[in-house]
Amino acid sequence: MEIQVSAIGAIVGLVIAITLIFKKVPPVYSLMIGSLVGGLTGGIGLVDTVTLMIEGAQGMMTAILRILAAGVLAGVLIETRAAESIAQSIIAKMGRTRSLLALAISTLMLTAVGVFVDIAVITVAPIALIIARDAKISRSAILLAMIGGGKAGNVMSPNPNTIAVSDAFSQPLTSVMLAGVIPGILSLVVTYYLSKRIAKISGTTDYNLDNLSGESDELPDFLSAISGPIIAVILLSLRPLFDINVDPMVALPLGGIIGSFVMKKHKGIVSQVEYGLSKMSNVAILLIGTGTIAGIISNSTLGDLLTEGIANLGLPVYLLAPISGILMSAATASTTSGSIVASSVFSTTLLESGVGGLAGAAMIHAGATVLDHLPHGSFYHATGGSVSLGFKQRLRIIPYETLIGLTITIISVLIFGLFG
Repeated sequence: MEIQVSAIGAIVGLVIAITLIFKKVPPVYSLMIGSLVGGLTGGIGLVDTVTLMIEGAQGMMTAILRILAAGVLAGVLIETRAAESIAQSIIAKMGRTRSLLALAISTLMLTAVGVFVDIAVITVAPIALIIARDAKISRSAILLAMIGGGKAGNVMSPNPNTIAVSDAFSQPLTSVMLAGVIPGILSLVVTYYLSKRIAKISGTTDYNLDNLSGESDELPDFLSAISGPIIAVILLSLRPLFDINVDPMVALPLGGIIGSFVMKKHKGIVSQVEYGLSKMSNVAILLIGTGTIAGIISNSTLGDLLTEGIANLGLPVYLLAPISGILMSAATASTTSGSIVASSVFSTTLLESGVGGLAGAAMIHAGATVLDHLPHGSFYHATGGSVSLGFKQRLRIIPYETLIGLTITIISVLIFGLFG
């Protein structure tokens, strides 16, 4: 007999989980508690609730393994300072007359090759502050340029959110990455325009350069720095090009290891891998909690209720994808968490409603970039701290960040929803 949770139970579970996240309870426990309460209030007993929670967590194992494997590439890029080399090379090539565009492209490149957005911003921030001081640009403008570039790169990157949505919709990772290229590039244009508009904001032109490092002579050269990501992308591209399936669990760490050897940094490969694991382990643990709430919601009538609601409003059903991504990213203040929760919960409903797998994955992923920067998440504070912006100054950038995320989402909906 199939276990079915009421829509009310699923909603109560989500509300409980979101409330606990707002209260700074660790997200994995927030999601597990929400799952338990949701199942019990949804009309099923304790035994069935736990069964659904376990089944949901088990369904996340494929994504967890791939995300942990991706940590090797991320760790190599950061620990060898390859990420810093890539950023400095782009900025030096473009010149300081187009400094805001150079900063945006630098963070786009770093996130596109697999670095987390907040780490990409922190990596580029020191040189961004120097450029801002020399060009008399506000710290708000350089931060917006870096965040916008990071959002653009995030939707075309082999990162945890892309891996999770590709797994949820059973799509090749490279296909989901390519789906974000056009929305990402167009959002880069919007980023440049918006950052130029706030370039002279008063009160954000006092530059704190005390902690900047001058160790650029130790950086690997650009070609060796980018060798790891290039190898990983080539391996991933074998599936759509030649029907040779190299799983991300193999391609991403192999690219990282080869890149470490190319840069002649292989003696430190253990510390590089450890660093990458430390960054990915939090995401992997979060996926377990996400799986428990997904187990409850995917076996509830909530998906049907939302689909009917959208249909009753006369809206196309594919809008469930971006809307769910936006709502979940707002609840968790994270692109990763938002896309993971939304895709694991609503993928079945979207597929059964006739929405294509790639379309659903792309639109959820895009929607998760709209409100991932809210103050109850770590991204807000980490990025603001990277350029020494106070809470109120950082708060003023949120509308611009949201516009960049909406650009990504609107373009994605036009491509994969309206025009199919």
